[in-house]
Amino acid sequence: MTSSTRTSRFRGGRSDAAAAEELGLTVHDVARDLRRDVADVRLPLSIDGAQEAAASRDRLLAQLDEHLLPRLAELSSPAVVVVAGSTGAGKSTLYNSLLGEEVSEAGVLRPTTREPVLAFNPADADVIADGPVTELSRVIHHDGVPRGTALLDAPDLDSFVQENRSIAQQLLEGADLWLFVTTASRYGDALPWQALARATERGASVAMVLNRVPQADLTTIRGDLMARLRAHGMTDTPLFVVPDVGPHEGLLEESVVRQIKRWLHMLAGPDRSRAVVVRTLKGSLAALPGWVTSLADAVEAQAEAATSLRRLVDAELPAAEKLARDAVAAGVVAGASVEARWRELSGTAGVDRVKVRGDRARSSRRAGRTRSEALEVLRDDVEAAAQRTLTASGARVEERLRALLGGPAAPAGGPYALPDAEERATARGETTSSTVAQWAAGADDRVAALLGPEPAAPVRAAAKAFGERGLATLLLAAAAGSDDAARLLDRVVAGVASEPVAALREDLADRAALVVGAEIDAVRARLDSPDLADDAATALRLRLAELRRLT
Repeated sequence: MTSSTRTSRFRGGRSDAAAAEELGLTVHDVARDLRRDVADVRLPLSIDGAQEAAASRDRLLAQLDEHLLPRLAELSSPAVVVVAGSTGAGKSTLYNSLLGEEVSEAGVLRPTTREPVLAFNPADADVIADGPVTELSRVIHHDGVPRGTALLDAPDLDSFVQENRSIAQQLLEGADLWLFVTTASRYGDALPWQALARATERGASVAMVLNRVPQADLTTIRGDLMARLRAHGMTDTPLFVVPDVGPHEGLLEESVVRQIKRWLHMLAGPDRSRAVVVRTLKGSLAALPGWVTSLADAVEAQAEAATSLRRLVDAELPAAEKLARDAVAAGVVAGASVEARWRELSGTAGVDRVKVRGDRARSSRRAGRTRSEALEVLRDDVEAAAQRTLTASGARVEERLRALLGGPAAPAGGPYALPDAEERATARGETTSSTVAQWAAGADDRVAALLGPEPAAPVRAAAKAFGERGLATLLLAAAAGSDDAARLLDRVVAGVASEPVAALREDLADRAALVVGAEIDAVRARLDSPDLADDAATALRLRLAELRRLT
């Protein structure tokens, strides 16, 4: 059966056009779209109000799932009256007494895990709607339930059993009317008023039963409770007083519960029960704009906080890039490891003992191949030194960002922006390895360019003395800061090597800046999620406009 077909039905097959016209089928569509957009809300930044907003979002989803959407889809289903209260309030005894039969177990041992019971008149069997309430409850037919209503006995709201408490809250969200039961000794506790505030917040219809009231104190207690209800803005809440009948077993006397049964029968019948449904629906719908506004405000607060964090992080980039570039430009990349390797190669392979006559190196091709092979280990050391330098630049920036965003003086939401340290270390290692390999390949390309169609004689001679790859290695070592490599190049290709060496050093500085930028980008990537975008609340604002137009 489609929602439009269900909504257009009335008990006994009569038209439900009045209720459909009053609430409108469009409301169901808006509520369904609202539910989707609220479910999509994420509040990742731990800023002021975020935790409360997340709890409000979850409650709004529960209200939509447990009550509004099922009820809007099934306006003809009986009005669900949930009997709720705290442990020992006597609500199950009251429930059974209203039906005139023990159908719900009254727990003596606490805590107890009891199945909720939903009773409705057999004549309503064709219009009772499946939904969260029926799925959580044992459903029975009972002639004692006035037609047009369904009576639900819920677990204790303050049960020691978490499952009981959770089910009780779900059932309350799914109800059209709350019949809240408390006692003369416990009506001043926090729980009743928390539950009633929750009902008022979502626009639910509420009635209250004050159970086990000593006759001598009846007037005083009733007056005090009425004053409390007025103070909480609940002046129209029906209040029923059940006198204390002392120790007893089984059902309460008919005379004790007569006023509550009479009230339930007043709610019965197609028109009157539907008035309860419509009243609660209207109350719930009227409460939605406030909830959605608050949630949209929270989403926008997240976006504003993310913008502030982006600015803070972006402000770190210029100084970090300059520091990384300066480290390369200072010519300190090579370091002790490259110097040690050069001394070793000078002694064993004589890489620097090349004769130069005029402006050209003098060497056989065989000797050149030997030198080229020997220079491979130097190339490895230069690349390793460059990788260490770039990795250290990135790690230094990450450390700075962690102190800035996760330290004692970190701004609100800052820790969320920090990526996983282990993942960053892995990514940084992969990035520096590939970028240094590309840098080294650039030296090979520059040697190839020098040895173009008409190479200068000194370059041609140097390529013979060291091999093309060996000559590229000398360029890399000089760009990394090896004075020994720079002096050798000045001997064998005087005046030719300065430009490629400077270009290679500048290229490595650029790559160091990119490594630093990657650390900033990793933080920005955390902040650039759709949940933190400037327009993240747009969908909620659209639903808010639709709700205000309909309510």
